[in-house]
Amino acid sequence: MLTLLRQGTLAALLICGVSLTASAASMKTGSIAEQQLRHIATYFPGRMAGSPADMLTADYLQQQLTQLGYHSDQRRFSTRYAYQHQNGEQTWRTVNATSVIAAREGKVPQQIVIMAHSDSWTPHNDTETQHNLGGLTNQGVDDNASGLGVMLELAQRLSKQPLHYSLRFVALSGEEIGHRGSEDYLSRMTPAEKHNTLLVINLDSLVIGGQLTFISGSKTPQAVARQTRDRAITLARHYGIRATTQVTSDENPFDHAGLPLLSVRASDAPSGRLSRSMALHFPPDLRHQAQRDNLAYIDRWLPGRITRRTHDAVTILLPLIHELANP
Repeated sequence: MLTLLRQGTLAALLICGVSLTASAASMKTGSIAEQQLRHIATYFPGRMAGSPADMLTADYLQQQLTQLGYHSDQRRFSTRYAYQHQNGEQTWRTVNATSVIAAREGKVPQQIVIMAHSDSWTPHNDTETQHNLGGLTNQGVDDNASGLGVMLELAQRLSKQPLHYSLRFVALSGEEIGHRGSEDYLSRMTPAEKHNTLLVINLDSLVIGGQLTFISGSKTPQAVARQTRDRAITLARHYGIRATTQVTSDENPFDHAGLPLLSVRASDAPSGRLSRSMALHFPPDLRHQAQRDNLAYIDRWLPGRITRRTHDAVTILLPLIHELANP
């Protein structure tokens, strides 16, 4: 088993934030995640690492998690990424990113980490900038307000449930410039914390792909993969939800570090072929484009998808995490 601008503007934004006073039990599964997704996309567009929206998003997430009773802190770190110009010149750009970490202690020190990246796409070259990939107007609905919304609903619904193992909810900035947030988080973990991390669940881009996909890390033991990835597929079938698995990879820094990993994302058919409609409206090379990854566009071309996908993700993950946290 799994043995400012800031204070004045932020106050105004939090007034119109998602209310967490209502009982989660009285709300339809996925509705909290959808509300949070839409709120984050609407009020915090352009969440590029180190931007004002990045900092405001961190403040908002910390406020939400603290309100739920979690011990929540912000972690600021300085990093840089390479930017390629059309003239062939490459420059390094320095950013000060802000991640959020919230914790609820269980009966033992072993922990399960539930993670979603909070930053939206940062253009890496002049071509991406000219094609409006990322940027200040990008709502980042799929990538990754969807992961943040689902994470916040899970945090709310698990905030009062009994825990044997501890839970960590982590919103990492700097992921869209080369997994800098993951690298910073791992660099600050002690050997004991790494040893006590039973599982990392990474929530990323849950909307646009045709079905939810559960992927174990390449270094995740098969016994853990059966309890996590395979159990998620069993739960999906039980609830009549389309879900699949994919081949593992070690691209995620947590996987590369040897921590058990379950990645959750939306993907298309295992063959990699997109339907004609999806290929037309959501071409892979423009998946970060501000004109496409926004509420109006997704609601138009994928009507009902946000509601259905947030419902499906929480429906599967909530009982899975509850089982894992209480063996």
